[in-house]
Amino acid sequence: MKIISRRKLSALLLAVPSALMLAGCSSSDNEPSPPTAQKSNILFIVLDDLGLDQMTSYGYGGAVPPKTPTLTAIAKAGVQFRQAWAMPTCTPTRASFFTGRYPSSTNVLNAVVSTDLANSEISPYEVTLPKLLRTQGYTSALIGKMHLTGTDMGTAANLPYGHQTMWKLGWDYFDGYLDGAPFPIDTRAGLSTMAEGTYKCGFVPNTTMDRDNGADFGACYVATGSCESIVRGEGIATPGRSCMERGGIFDPGQSCQATPPGHLDFSAQNGYYTGEFVQSWADGRTSKTTATDPSARGYRSTMETDRAVAWAVQHDKDTPWMMSVGYSAIHAPLQVPPLSLISESTPGRNDNLLCSPASDIEGVPGQITALIDDHIITNLMVEAMDKEIGRLLVELNLATWNDDGTLNYQPEKTNTMVVVMGDNGTYVNSVKFTEPGRFDPTRAKGFAYQTGVSVPLLVAGPMVKEPGREIAHQVSSPDLYQLFAEIADADIAANVPDNRPVDAQPMLAYLTDPGQGPIRSLNFSEMGTNFTNPATTLKPQPCVVEAAATCFTIFPNKALCDDQGGIWYGVDSGLAQVPTEGFSQCGQVMSYRKSLDAGDQVDVLPDSQKAISDGDYKLVRLNRKTYSTDTASPLNATYLGNQNTDELYQIDMAVPNPTLDRSGSAIATGSPTITDALPAEPQQAYAKLKSEMDKRDQVASYNFQYDTLNCPGDGNRDGLVDQHDLNNWAELSQLNLNNGVAQSTWYDFNHDGKTDAADRAIIEASLGKACPPSPA
Repeated sequence: MKIISRRKLSALLLAVPSALMLAGCSSSDNEPSPPTAQKSNILFIVLDDLGLDQMTSYGYGGAVPPKTPTLTAIAKAGVQFRQAWAMPTCTPTRASFFTGRYPSSTNVLNAVVSTDLANSEISPYEVTLPKLLRTQGYTSALIGKMHLTGTDMGTAANLPYGHQTMWKLGWDYFDGYLDGAPFPIDTRAGLSTMAEGTYKCGFVPNTTMDRDNGADFGACYVATGSCESIVRGEGIATPGRSCMERGGIFDPGQSCQATPPGHLDFSAQNGYYTGEFVQSWADGRTSKTTATDPSARGYRSTMETDRAVAWAVQHDKDTPWMMSVGYSAIHAPLQVPPLSLISESTPGRNDNLLCSPASDIEGVPGQITALIDDHIITNLMVEAMDKEIGRLLVELNLATWNDDGTLNYQPEKTNTMVVVMGDNGTYVNSVKFTEPGRFDPTRAKGFAYQTGVSVPLLVAGPMVKEPGREIAHQVSSPDLYQLFAEIADADIAANVPDNRPVDAQPMLAYLTDPGQGPIRSLNFSEMGTNFTNPATTLKPQPCVVEAAATCFTIFPNKALCDDQGGIWYGVDSGLAQVPTEGFSQCGQVMSYRKSLDAGDQVDVLPDSQKAISDGDYKLVRLNRKTYSTDTASPLNATYLGNQNTDELYQIDMAVPNPTLDRSGSAIATGSPTITDALPAEPQQAYAKLKSEMDKRDQVASYNFQYDTLNCPGDGNRDGLVDQHDLNNWAELSQLNLNNGVAQSTWYDFNHDGKTDAADRAIIEASLGKACPPSPA
């Protein structure tokens, strides 16, 4: 086996174009069962933080692309959409899948964190996709990550229905986690006696990797209390890693004892190798499994596949189903996957330096070394997830493995439509910025630019005519709501209230008619700022992601900032000249950084970002805070107000290198709008895009002020303040997670973090009122 050296791999990752190799799908005598006469089942797979830049089937993937034979097989057996947009962050996209609405229509404007109000989560009064499909006899399951709500972690109370939440939103079965990502890597590797930061990959390395703290033998304990001795040797290069992959904790240099030693901490979460899973059933029962349970230990992509298969195989074969599987990968933290899921020929598979205390490459700056490591681990994680998606298809009897290990997928012989989509663009340090692709890591996840919203969308199944096609027409994440309804023959118009039509556009014709022209004339994406709980003691503080030159105040603690590769400027940052209590806003951070380096380019993450495109021209509208600069006393930097900016670009998702909306490439910019004279074609495009953008701004303003100005008291958004609202308030005001203290719900009209008598008074004051319609 030829191993690529670390130095050569770094050169490939950073500079050298490579030839594009697409995996095929060979035939086999073992074929899936033929379809039945019932409605098509639906398997919906959501990829986390995996943008178009990672995909070789689209002609991209960078100089060293991840191996994705399963995703390529799905693309070749179905259709792939080249101009599919998601929202810039996960929760808004995922909410759009299941409501058919843009974020400003639901006020789910950014990834939900513990300091947000329930008003920025999907409302139980929405006609969610599982509720809609139930009208056609479907049973729905949700597995893995979906991040549609708050969590029950910490002291914040923004999960009104607790572990019943997914049931209340319509799912018959849920087996996943409520938080937005895997927990941070446990750099103690489960050993309470070790200092934080000792084991950066979450396991005890061997002595070649770490002479001081590594071990070549030891005792591997699992959560049941049993133990097995593991020694470095034939088939086991690193005993500590092998133990972690089995769900255990490795006690280095020790023999197995009758009772597990007290310094083994099975309650500690360890990135992708543990979880906190919540289950709910159609009768309202719930359960929660933590890291101390053996079933919550293992590799995430594997556990997510296992849970999906377990539900599907016991499901009534005579009832159509939709199963949504949210894989955690490749969301941070980046952590090496099990060796068993990685091909022997994959670059970086056996790279000991990835998990060594010092992984620098001679002659390469440390920051570049870290970037190389992130790219290597990202590739490994993508390949591992791809392998598990293949296993999912096989164990659901939708495909088989060929003798050579490739996937034999013939969807026309199944009764299941398979849809795969990313939830937003790739995150900063994982972005493929070399050819083919040359995507932009400074404008990736979290931004409405192309690298942040262009995602893979693959569809395969018996409804697809002339598979192997690529569809160039624009589609947006809310359109999947319409697609799933069309597959199930569910009538949206008959089930969604007239006063709130969905934003989703039809999609099924693209699958059934190879000659179908464009349905959506404009694509749209947006993110904003969620409603924040003023009562929480966990105040968001500044975090800077240097690779994106961006400061934001979203996270309430250092661990979340660290997890995203950021620098924390909040409480106990440990940075010189930063107050112990930390900075409270990004203006202070920018002044502090400029006091150290006058040329520092860090800017503030916009409060609001919207993008609209006709496929050739793209308008990006940003609204961000501005601050004074005080390098002598950064704490004195003050907020000056918000500024609106329009940016017009020309885009083309061509192969091998797309024309992107990079910094400095705008045709024109202007604040608040573009006033410069433009050539006829871009001027006409701007006028059209601006007109539509202005309408979306009006809709966003209407919905953002719905509770407080436009229709206070109408918590269920049916257009009327009536007895239903009083009944709903009565139910929600009794819910609590904090020992009887009122909490945030969709009937918290004054947004004070409590659903109480003040909110009832708001309903009573408006009782009988018919609400003004949305401006769009």
